[in-house]
Amino acid sequence: MLRAGKPLVDQRLKGFLVGIGIDPSGHADAFDVWCRLRTHYGPEVNLIDLYALVAHRRGLEAHQLPVAERKQLAERGLHVMYEGFEIIAGSDRPERDPIELVPYDQNWPHLYEEWRSRLAGALGSTARRIEHVGSTAVPGLSAKPVIDIQISVDDLEDEPRYVPQIEALGVQLRNRDTEQRFFRPFSGLLRGVHIHLCTLGSEWERRHLLFRDYLRADPAARDVYLAAKRLAAARWSDDRIAYTEAKDDSIRKLTAAAEAWAPTRPET
Repeated sequence: MLRAGKPLVDQRLKGFLVGIGIDPSGHADAFDVWCRLRTHYGPEVNLIDLYALVAHRRGLEAHQLPVAERKQLAERGLHVMYEGFEIIAGSDRPERDPIELVPYDQNWPHLYEEWRSRLAGALGSTARRIEHVGSTAVPGLSAKPVIDIQISVDDLEDEPRYVPQIEALGVQLRNRDTEQRFFRPFSGLLRGVHIHLCTLGSEWERRHLLFRDYLRADPAARDVYLAAKRLAAARWSDDRIAYTEAKDDSIRKLTAAAEAWAPTRPET
């Protein structure tokens, strides 16, 4: 039940509800409502909207929901958002990993090269392309001190060709969906690297490389993204999924700008 008489924290979300004929103060199951919103509005409706719908019933803001409850909601919602989404059993990190943005570190490219060498040695010809992506790949941009690496393979479904090899380096498969595989360090190890496997030549591969290259090329775009990152970190330091979702609107706008810039993009 959505509590009557109390406005939704996010007026944008209220507009979405009214837009599909749902009374924001009416009786409804929050998850079912969120699924209907996703069906109608697509990626414009994110996991933080699900948090907000659930929190509203208790007179709370989205970030005031307990961390454990947000985690359960996120895992449920991710199955709706990503085709074939699955969290790998035994891949939790029970230790607390708060979000912290730090100034750009000149050592990040060197850390990437060290990891690239280790991954290339472990995977051999299975790794068709290895790239430094994410904020640590953008000179001058503050970021979480975690090196993001994107590896392109011919067959994402052929996990025996890469999962054991990457896990032997101390980086565990955390989740999979039809577009990517995500690895992070095993519990108890420093979260210093994230590894993303995708299909060579896929839209997923292209989109992430384009976003990186656009931020590298446009200082104003970097400033916009940094502002979004700081706002997200201030509100969601205890929730990595929500931190990413909170940047969603800025990422969509920057991605559109990157697509417009793409025809002038230098060859890489």
